[in-house]
Amino acid sequence: MSDALTVRGQVVVAEKALKRLRLQHPWIYRTDVVRTPHAEAGLVSVVSADGRVHGTAMYSPRSMITLRMVARGKEPFDQSVIDDRVAQAKERRERLMPDVDAFRALHGESDQLPGIFVDRYADCLVAQSTTASADVLMPLVVSALEKIYNPRTIIIRSDAGARSREDLEPDVRVVIGEAPGRVAYHEGAITHSIDPLGDQKTGSFLDQAVNHVHIARYAKGTGLDCFTYHGGFALQLAQKCDSVMAVDVSARAVERVKSNAAAAGLSNVDAVHKDAFELLPELVREGRRFDTVVLDPPAFASGKNTEESALRAYNEVNLRAMKLVAPNGVLVSCSCSGRIRPEAFDEMLVEAARSAHRSIHFIERRAAGPDHPVMGGVPETDYLKCRVLTVI
Repeated sequence: MSDALTVRGQVVVAEKALKRLRLQHPWIYRTDVVRTPHAEAGLVSVVSADGRVHGTAMYSPRSMITLRMVARGKEPFDQSVIDDRVAQAKERRERLMPDVDAFRALHGESDQLPGIFVDRYADCLVAQSTTASADVLMPLVVSALEKIYNPRTIIIRSDAGARSREDLEPDVRVVIGEAPGRVAYHEGAITHSIDPLGDQKTGSFLDQAVNHVHIARYAKGTGLDCFTYHGGFALQLAQKCDSVMAVDVSARAVERVKSNAAAAGLSNVDAVHKDAFELLPELVREGRRFDTVVLDPPAFASGKNTEESALRAYNEVNLRAMKLVAPNGVLVSCSCSGRIRPEAFDEMLVEAARSAHRSIHFIERRAAGPDHPVMGGVPETDYLKCRVLTVI
């Protein structure tokens, strides 16, 4: 048996933790842990004070989320279970998204492998671990991915900011195959090119891929895509708009927009290297108007007690954008901040509209694609908000 599958001891948890387990929530917080085995990260048995075994968990001693359940009661957890979970996740994606060549292959807790995220770009898989215990299991997950997908390349991109909470070092390397350079994949009719070793995240933001394609139905006239990254929304809009301004603060991202637009034969995309927070007020002062505006900013609330400041930032950028939308135009406003609940985000949009002296209609309330499943009873997995508004 692999050392990664060795159960390193028992963790005794409080009644509050048992209540969460009965509600099928996979997390147990440090404050609900009574006693630990003083072991390193890895698998542990979860027990109550009376000695009853409640399952097996991934143990991360430095994390506030100390335990993440992977098996209940006396259920087994071994390589065959991991293989099955990877295979079942693949089957779900292929059923729900049959005509795509890029999707999230594993989505952490929602696919019963907490802290492990894997994106597929054609025949390249990019895996990310966000916790110490996930690092321990990653070789077993890679083994399952190799068997089930038979990819050309598997890359580890464990360099997310969340790792700093456990003082984990970045881990970026090719584990199967060779470094692929650029990898091409498709979103609808648009071909995107990513560098899975050098671009943000695993190379792209696949949680918005379905929304990128869907939002094109609202495109017409002039378009503005702020925080465009590689042009996910902008290139879809450009297929129907007369012109699209695609804005990003990253010069590298702007160059990628230009190359992706050229590859798609789209000459109506103006890729602008500028901070959207600086550009939007300038466009307002110039009296510019756009028929379709997209806001897809980075997460403004990523840490504890940051919700209030994040909502202020969202309010500011949405207020500016609403002033730029032509009458009866469309605003697509997004938030990937999991700490901002959907109802708070919607209320912020209403307040921003009041401040902009505009009225809004909520046309669609969208979320991440089906390859980023929301786990029932675990609201933390429901993080992405994508609102389609008509601005009157």
